[in-house]
Amino acid sequence: MSLLSLLIALAAEKSLSSSFWCFDHYYQQYVRFFTRNSTLSKLKDNTLSYSVFLLLPVAVIYLILSVIDDSLLHFVFSTLILIVSFGCIKIRASYKKYLHAAFRGDTTSVALYHQQLLQDKNLPDIGFGQALIWLNYRYYIAIMLFFVVFGAPGVVFYRLLTTVIEQQNGCSLDSDTEEDASESSEDLNINANSADDHIQFSVPTLSSGCKNYHDILFYLDWLPVRITSLGYMFVGHFSKALPMWLESFFDSQKPTHQILIDVAQKSEDIMVDEDDCTAEPCLLVRLAKRNVLLMLAVISVLTLVGIVN
Repeated sequence: MSLLSLLIALAAEKSLSSSFWCFDHYYQQYVRFFTRNSTLSKLKDNTLSYSVFLLLPVAVIYLILSVIDDSLLHFVFSTLILIVSFGCIKIRASYKKYLHAAFRGDTTSVALYHQQLLQDKNLPDIGFGQALIWLNYRYYIAIMLFFVVFGAPGVVFYRLLTTVIEQQNGCSLDSDTEEDASESSEDLNINANSADDHIQFSVPTLSSGCKNYHDILFYLDWLPVRITSLGYMFVGHFSKALPMWLESFFDSQKPTHQILIDVAQKSEDIMVDEDDCTAEPCLLVRLAKRNVLLMLAVISVLTLVGIVN
């Protein structure tokens, strides 16, 4: 069932462009509910609010799936959640605009699209292709792995956590930035904009600031990132990437996004003209697509042998 859900979700994700199928749409609705609910709003100055904000949707989905006795309804509900959690329409649109601007020779627009992507997804200063490699992991491969292991509740928890981090302006993946941000601010605002109005919502955080979100995500990503980077070695240049993968495997200090990017770049021959700003992103995107197919093949084999349900 997991494999069938993944295949349906991957096929549907690219054709369903309505905001109804976007995770951010439901995230904004949830933030509204959380901040306007009289009971939950009392937790905004309490450290417990952090856990409640993340775990409440997970618990609701887990309970719904627990009371569904019909296997078909269980499958449909889980697949719908997976479709909503998969991918990001804005990233795909940003990538297309970046390529169109590059082909026109509009270097100013290229730089603006690059910086806009980093800002929107709260990423450190990395290349456009490197950002796409990391976001491909976050929006596709990580979702696939969490769905296979933890089901729909695990997918919602991971996607909710990453969305909260993306909305935290000034708190990036870099460890130094995290420390500065956590020392300078404890209350971080999230701008959740709807089509009709612009309302500022405050998502509860622990007293030590946004570093807590990154700490949890760091440990959640530790093994999946190494599994994903192993996949890059198999779909790319194994011998070139193996030393980098082994060097990073037990490194507990190196950021997870940097491990993935380093192995991916070693797995692909990126010897291109420095003035060609499209070559690296296109090469890395093709590498990422091959890795998604490899992950699907591995999940298929595990399903056939009975390891994955």
